[in-house]
Amino acid sequence: MIVAAIIAPATLQHTSWAYVLPIMAILAIAALGQMLVIMQAGIDLSTPGVMTLGGLLVVGVSLGQDHRLALGLLACLGLGAGVGLVNGILVGIVRLNPLIVTLAVGQIVAAYSLRYARENTNSLAVPPALSSWAADKWLGISSVFWTGAAVTVAVALLLRYSAPGRRFQAVGANPRAAWMAGLRVRTHVVFAYTAAGILYASAGILLAGIRINVDPAFGAAYLLTPIAAVVIAGASLSGGLASATSTWVAALALTLLTQMLLVLGLSTALNFIVFGAAIIAGMLISGDRVAALLGRILRPAEPSTGQVETGNNPTS
Repeated sequence: MIVAAIIAPATLQHTSWAYVLPIMAILAIAALGQMLVIMQAGIDLSTPGVMTLGGLLVVGVSLGQDHRLALGLLACLGLGAGVGLVNGILVGIVRLNPLIVTLAVGQIVAAYSLRYARENTNSLAVPPALSSWAADKWLGISSVFWTGAAVTVAVALLLRYSAPGRRFQAVGANPRAAWMAGLRVRTHVVFAYTAAGILYASAGILLAGIRINVDPAFGAAYLLTPIAAVVIAGASLSGGLASATSTWVAALALTLLTQMLLVLGLSTALNFIVFGAAIIAGMLISGDRVAALLGRILRPAEPSTGQVETGNNPTS
């Protein structure tokens, strides 16, 4: 914000915030799903596919009619849960590589999105009830933003103050110790991917409400961005350590950065360079690396060999 105030003041104007806040809320919800997966030492590249096909289902199932909107929303959320469940089973139970598995599943979902778009969503838009709700403002701020804030607070409270949330973090931090303590490690991994899929679908619903029209490239921008937000927020890539509120702030920072680049007239392709650099920087200062560094600094100094021998000498 300081840099934007100096080199691109238009970024901080009211019209700019009217765009930034709802878009960052959508990114925050998708990033929260990615955060749950990373807390279990995984990665999920199926986000764009779930958001795209989910948005198309909202349009296709509802047929652009308000009285069928509930069916479209349920279809979208069901898709997210189903894709997440498949990812979770393949990663948590079959023990396949999460990077390869989620990329493959995401590509399958994206391919079906193209077919579904050709056959079911020509000349259709989201139901007016969804688009009008997304356009509504409470206290001068979009309803989409308040929805994203509510989801973030709910996830943060569940992880920090509930017993299942603490067990979830414990399993991610040390699966072997959690297994020895009697926790079902594989169940938590499957749950992480399933919950992530539901959050991706929820982000797709909100994005559809803003965009109104859904196309096959609907969720393409959400491949790297949620990962960048989680990494910048300081999540431990080895699992366990993560913060929902930090992820929310990181989503705001990335969205504001993107808006600043657009105000400056720079190419949108530069966004991918920025996100890639942000992921690398976040990995360098990730939570596990910081924790390891603090551990080395705070660890008490061990006595030297000479001191040990002197202490054991009866004549000393």
